[in-house]
Amino acid sequence: MTQLAGWCAWITGLPGSGKSVIAQALLRRLEQQGISAQLVSIDMLRKVVTRKPTYSEKERDMVYASIIFVSKLLTQNGVNVIIDATANRQRYRDHARKQVPRFIEAYVRCPLKICIERETRRGKTFMAPRDIYKKAFTGKSTTVPGIGVPYEQPQNPEVTVDSDKQSPEECAEKIYKTIARTFRT
Repeated sequence: MTQLAGWCAWITGLPGSGKSVIAQALLRRLEQQGISAQLVSIDMLRKVVTRKPTYSEKERDMVYASIIFVSKLLTQNGVNVIIDATANRQRYRDHARKQVPRFIEAYVRCPLKICIERETRRGKTFMAPRDIYKKAFTGKSTTVPGIGVPYEQPQNPEVTVDSDKQSPEECAEKIYKTIARTFRT
């Protein structure tokens, strides 16, 4: 019996754009349709791979290579994957696209100013570090995407959602429809 490979949806955007909340809403939406998926969070994985993260370029390369490898293995074994990760460099997402045949990129677009506001008042962080923008503006961190290091917006995402104009559920629904259309789920 041949098992159909799983698909992978990478949810990318600036820190504070709403990626994790949208990923959770997407999981609930998929569950309503009887579709299972595994959430692979960069913040969860980073805690295992790098116990004391520095967020250096070298470390990011290693952590993103790990998340891509894990996602590739899962999809090869029929598991659907949602990656919740900023992936500030396009090369990370491009590498995933090459490694995972059934892949889409979902861009959570949100103005930096709103991301900063959200990050300063959010309670639940889904394992993300706290006060990253505050640390960037006070010089305690030089590696925050969009401030200290570039965030390269996706060139050709399969779906773009505007989290400053749509609720997490509306964003998740739009991503779900793209998944359903692309992978015929």
